[in-house]
Amino acid sequence: MRVESSKDRKGVRWSTPSEIVEPSPDRVTPLCPHFGTCGGCQYQHARYETQLDLKAGILIEQLQRMGKIDYTGEVEVISGPEYGYRNRCQFQVENGKLGYFEQGGIDFVPIDVCPIASPTILSAVDKIRPLLPKFVSRFELFTNEREVQLNILRTERPVARRFFEDCAKLVPGTDQPNLEYPAAGDLFRVNHKAFFQVNRFLVDELSAEVVKGEQGDTAVDLYAGVGLFSLPLARQFKSVISVETGAAAVADLKFNWKRAGLEGQAHCARSEDWLAKATRTPDLVVADPPRTGLGKVAVQHLLRLKPPRITLISCNPSTLARDLAELKSAYDIAGLTLIDLFPQTHHLETVAKLSLR
Repeated sequence: MRVESSKDRKGVRWSTPSEIVEPSPDRVTPLCPHFGTCGGCQYQHARYETQLDLKAGILIEQLQRMGKIDYTGEVEVISGPEYGYRNRCQFQVENGKLGYFEQGGIDFVPIDVCPIASPTILSAVDKIRPLLPKFVSRFELFTNEREVQLNILRTERPVARRFFEDCAKLVPGTDQPNLEYPAAGDLFRVNHKAFFQVNRFLVDELSAEVVKGEQGDTAVDLYAGVGLFSLPLARQFKSVISVETGAAAVADLKFNWKRAGLEGQAHCARSEDWLAKATRTPDLVVADPPRTGLGKVAVQHLLRLKPPRITLISCNPSTLARDLAELKSAYDIAGLTLIDLFPQTHHLETVAKLSLR
């Protein structure tokens, strides 16, 4: 491969490929005609088995380089269908066209197809496409494969109720603030402001991996969302405490608990603030923070409380490595599982199970 150097930053030279001299046997023809310009995918030119190997290698490399952690155990890999998996997509609208941002930038790239999106989302896009340029410049769609929820993210003028009503005539459910999502043996009410996992094929596997083999008196679920982990934990522990900063998600969590006939404590607070006030040591802490990771404050409170077991769910191996580097003074890594929630992209989800030394 021949490359062209594009920029130097902080001692690192960034280059872009200019010519493929001899294709790798692992190279395949991308399925999407927009691959290479659209910023959604980075790995469509690689066999899926190769993608999984690369991601496992990246995870180990990040642990070594960022966290000075020499993990010698096995990395279990859980994968599913490599296309049509996204149940939530965010779209840009510009000059009457629908698209995404460009690869490595913020310029608009119009698209006709998106192979990683759920067919239900693509069908909804085709139906409401004529309405969108008149009202919004950014929106997202979320589906349970029966209904589609519409969330307006940016508009240049107030969005009239008529717009949602018009969309609802074409796609059922788009005007509703909540969506009922079946997952992991439960039914979850998900508000349009709440987070939910995006891979429709692997939600059950992720939940099962997090709670597998866990039981005891008390479990704490940090960044709990609408309760994807809290509900199964409530069946395996005498008491479950869930902490979530989003008020809409907390309301959904309480509703989901009640409908399932389960009980627990739900706190609408930042996880680090709740940890700062905690005095009792739980048997298990589950934490699914955003890409920024747990952070130093939360980690220090976990080291103070010293729960026997911690399970971290991370979509960013570099911040995971940073958090594990802080926790390794008291914890050993009991297991690492790579769950490929984002095929065709460089993103990867990791479940790290820690045990108190």
